[in-house]
Amino acid sequence: MSIKKNLQQIKSELPKHVTLVAVSKTKPISDLMEAYSSGQRIFGENKIQEMVEKYEQMPKDIQWHMIGHVQRNKVKYMAEFVNLIHGVDSLKLLKEINKQASKHQRTIECLLQIKIAEEDSKFGMSAKDAEALLKSESLKQLSNIKIVGLMGMATFTDDQTQIKSEFDFLKSTFNKLKTFQTENCDLQIISMGMSGDYPLAIDCGSTMIRVGSNIFGARDY
Repeated sequence: MSIKKNLQQIKSELPKHVTLVAVSKTKPISDLMEAYSSGQRIFGENKIQEMVEKYEQMPKDIQWHMIGHVQRNKVKYMAEFVNLIHGVDSLKLLKEINKQASKHQRTIECLLQIKIAEEDSKFGMSAKDAEALLKSESLKQLSNIKIVGLMGMATFTDDQTQIKSEFDFLKSTFNKLKTFQTENCDLQIISMGMSGDYPLAIDCGSTMIRVGSNIFGARDY
């Protein structure tokens, strides 16, 4: 099926409250423009340099989401335009995002990445560390960021029971942390679920899914 048909199919099945992020990493601009022409406006990239190059060449009404692991020294390259950073896993990173956002007189929205998978390769903070961060005085001083939700990546496994328990854990963490509301923290988004597991993620409470191969086909490396 074409990118347009894939998108139409996925969107027709999504509940109204779920946002679709088209994961366009490694894909050429022609593919992204096909999705754009079909009405898609939110794209997710996992490498800052690639996202910057695409941003410069594509229409400016696109929302760019950084969905990969973020190195602090590269935040400055995307601070001017990035809409949402999914993988925030430390106060140090938040401070850097705040610093770079202030240079552009912007507020950058962020999701805290919670480690829900058992794999060591997955990044993220513990639910306990996230709670401590949200309660901290240091966070209140960051006026150019806003924490708007949580993100998690399930273990890469065929075991649906395990995936479900990891998604349920993220949802229960969200419910607990949602009570912490400050000027720069208002948790609304649960970003979980990818091409292989997003229907289950939605059943478990996801409000934002990151879908790549189901839209664009297999990834080129």
